[in-house]
Amino acid sequence: MTALELARELGHEEVVVVQDRAAGLQAVIAIHDTSLGPAVGGTRMRLYPSLDEAVVDALRLARAMTYKAAMADVARGGGKAVIVADPARGKTRALLGAYASVLNRLGGRFHTGCDMGFDTRDAAVLARLSKHVSHTPTGAAVDTADLAALGVLESVRAAASWLDLPLSGLHVAVQGLGQLGYRLCKQLRAEGARLTVADVDEARASRAREELGATVVAPEAIYDVEADVFSPNAAGGVLNDATIPRLRCRAVIGGANEQLLLPHHGVALRARGVLYGPDYVVNAGGLLSLLFELGETDEAGIVERVKAIGPRVRSIWERAREESASPHEVADRTAEERLAAARASRKRRARED
Repeated sequence: MTALELARELGHEEVVVVQDRAAGLQAVIAIHDTSLGPAVGGTRMRLYPSLDEAVVDALRLARAMTYKAAMADVARGGGKAVIVADPARGKTRALLGAYASVLNRLGGRFHTGCDMGFDTRDAAVLARLSKHVSHTPTGAAVDTADLAALGVLESVRAAASWLDLPLSGLHVAVQGLGQLGYRLCKQLRAEGARLTVADVDEARASRAREELGATVVAPEAIYDVEADVFSPNAAGGVLNDATIPRLRCRAVIGGANEQLLLPHHGVALRARGVLYGPDYVVNAGGLLSLLFELGETDEAGIVERVKAIGPRVRSIWERAREESASPHEVADRTAEERLAAARASRKRRARED
């Protein structure tokens, strides 16, 4: 399936592919659905094997943002941007300026912030060039990564309760120790959880061992760890035909986007008796941080909203049990129901006008 065919299948409203040779900018901005409001989504910077793969990544992530907003009761639509560049070397003044110009031309149809390879400091620089960028206020007690990690923690807490296990002493195998993954580990350790971790960056893994007492395994070995919870917090597509049979856990709860390579892999998890927390519900703390960044709520209010993610995930498991369905199917269905209601409401208002 080509990227264009995928965009049609997923129902995207707009896909912008940008190339500015002089600035070294090659980027994709995907706007999926604005039924609930203007599109929001982070900017991801990473090297892709091809532009097609970058487009596909943006398309999948944008739809996930639509569902994430719908499930988190945020009046926004779903979008995502990816910049094809090495995050260690590609953040030049020219590239950021060219990217800001693209955001400005979109005129508010897409609002962005942090994501993989593009952190709060980068967003702060970009925000000087475009009003369609937000980041956590300087001096705030929490930032986007803190809130994203908190949402995952509360989902792990819900899973422990569902499995009738205490959070203290719970064994969690954490894949990925970036901004989200490491903060999650710190929060889990503070709750008394036992950690086994893996990351492609040996320095990150060593830090977790030294500072948090985590057991470190090779990146590929994390799937084979016997643990209560497997928590993927790095790349997407990690739950697939090759990895699911290797899992030795009772639940999968993580902050990575698009963890299921294909929808049927959610069914495969259920067939193995593995509890799954739909990723775009579990990791909605990053999206919710937007409400704090834009001044729509204060620190206490945003923390309360993020803590509600745990009960929300549990309600999905309850409905899945009642309907004999997989949690990801229930989450998708619930999101589509809310989007359909928003579209119907918009049509009624248009007729009345």
